[in-house]
Amino acid sequence: MAFGATRGLLFGLTLNVAPGDMLHPPGRRSLSAADSTHCVAAARFLRVEQHMSALIDADTIDDWRTARRIAGCRVTAAGATAIGVAREAVRLFEQLRAAGWHRTPDPRDAPHEASLRFRWRRTDCLFNVSDEARLGTDAEFRVNELAATPTGNTRYQVLTLCLPAMAATPD
Repeated sequence: MAFGATRGLLFGLTLNVAPGDMLHPPGRRSLSAADSTHCVAAARFLRVEQHMSALIDADTIDDWRTARRIAGCRVTAAGATAIGVAREAVRLFEQLRAAGWHRTPDPRDAPHEASLRFRWRRTDCLFNVSDEARLGTDAEFRVNELAATPTGNTRYQVLTLCLPAMAATPD
């Protein structure tokens, strides 16, 4: 199957899953609207703009701004690239900016680990790009099963952690 056809099929598979299936993976607790709301825009971006398979799960995130665990969510995504993972990470960050995402006012991200923080309206998300699944979660296995890797392409992963937007920390 040609790359375009595979991408189209993957795109169709990913978007034609019932919304409840994407938000409530089998065997996981149901997500409340508050848990998943902050990941909807990030998941949509990864599916539509990056043509990735993506799942949303509730999560608690260690927030360095408050030194507390904050209720949030994560998007686990897998896709394929013909330009290499490092160049794909740069392209993803450029496309986020072009789509209207902005860097958070106090990002504290890890650029040497391909992780950058972006804001969409009232949500802050850390996007991390890697060359392989690193956490061994059910979501990683599921998105990897959905994501086709055409010949000549490389699989890559995006883990996105989202939580309510907050002001920058005082100096």
